[in-house]
Amino acid sequence: MLRIDKDSIFEVIVVILFATILISILLTHIVYPWFSWGASILLLLLAIANLLFHRVPHRMCSGGPSTVSAVADGQIVEISKVRQDEWVRGECVKVSIYMNFFDVHANFWPIDGKVDYYQYYRGRKRLAFSPKASEDNEHSCTGILNPDGQKVFFKQLAGSFARRIVCYSKPGLDVRAGEQCGIIKFGSRIDFYLPLDAEIVVKIGERVRACESVIAKLR
Repeated sequence: MLRIDKDSIFEVIVVILFATILISILLTHIVYPWFSWGASILLLLLAIANLLFHRVPHRMCSGGPSTVSAVADGQIVEISKVRQDEWVRGECVKVSIYMNFFDVHANFWPIDGKVDYYQYYRGRKRLAFSPKASEDNEHSCTGILNPDGQKVFFKQLAGSFARRIVCYSKPGLDVRAGEQCGIIKFGSRIDFYLPLDAEIVVKIGERVRACESVIAKLR
């Protein structure tokens, strides 16, 4: 059964109702069949696309206390050594997942643990694959401590077409890998910041699936 993101149900219903009303008007008041049927099919496809965009798929989870799974579907676009001063406060490995419009945009906890840090930032609307997007764009930041006290930090980044970031993080919240942690609407990116000694098991250009794909193993 198709499951829709709980924070998107209202807008999904609005789009379906709007498309239904327009299709009814087109089919009953437009005398040119080629136009009325063509426009109606386009509206129907847009309503279906909007419905599918906000779906929350059922996935088998590969994450755990020391196994970091993908937060979102997408493509690995960056793996690099960086310094992160917001919560990690030191050098770490950055792994970025870029989501295109057709990817599932529901997000899922990457690891078992407890949320230790959360912050939301308003920002610009740069393209999500831009190097400056990580700092300049609208984004939310979540820091999780696993049972061994190891840090996993990730950002939900809005892209040029993204409208809203939804994140369920709050300090003190116990989380389990594979459960939904939010959604980014219409084009975006996820940035991981992992310990330097983590074993990164993905490579640039690789396609990953939320919950199912392992990003790294903590040592």
